[in-house]
Amino acid sequence: MPVIKRYPNRKLYDTAAKRYVTLEEIARLIREGQEVTVIDHASGEDLTAVTLSQVILEQERKREGFVPQAVLAGLVRAGGETVASLRRTLAAPLNLARQVDEEIERRLAALVRQGDLPAEEEGRWRDRLLGAAPPPPDDEALQRLLAARDLASRDDVHRLLDDLDRLATQIDDLAAAAQERKPLP
Repeated sequence: MPVIKRYPNRKLYDTAAKRYVTLEEIARLIREGQEVTVIDHASGEDLTAVTLSQVILEQERKREGFVPQAVLAGLVRAGGETVASLRRTLAAPLNLARQVDEEIERRLAALVRQGDLPAEEEGRWRDRLLGAAPPPPDDEALQRLLAARDLASRDDVHRLLDDLDRLATQIDDLAAAAQERKPLP
C-alpha cells in the first residue's frame, strides 16, 4: 500500500516510488485498485479522506459535473455515513436466506440444550423447517418474477454496490480537493 506524505507546502510525496505525485496520480493508483494512505509529514495525522476528497473535487472540475449535484448535496446533508449505510442496506437482502437457515439451526440447537426438544427430533424438525420452502424458481422464472414486481435482481444490486463504491471514492476525492483549497490556519 503506497504511503503518501503531505508536506506543509502541500506537496505529496510517494514514499514507495520515492517521488512527488499529483492528485491525478493518486486517482490513477486508486483506479488501479491500490489502497493509498496519506499522512501529514509533520504531525503524522491521517489525511487520506481529505486527500481523496480533493481528488474528487479536481476530477469534478475537469469533467464539469461527473457526479450529479443532487447526490453531492444529499451526501453533505446526511453526513459521512451515507454511502456506507446505503451499501449495507442494499447488501443485506443478498444473504437473507442463509441467515434464516442459520437462525433456524441456532434455535433448534437451543431448544435441544434447554430440554424443550428431544435430540432425536432435532433432525426431523430441521428437515421439515429447512425443506418446507418450495424449490426456488429457475433463473428465467425468477427474473420474470422480479421484473413483474419491479424489484432489482442480484446482478442489479451488485452493480449498484459497485457504483456506490466508485461514488464513495469520488466523494472522498472531492472532499479532499475541497480541503486542499482551504487556507491553512
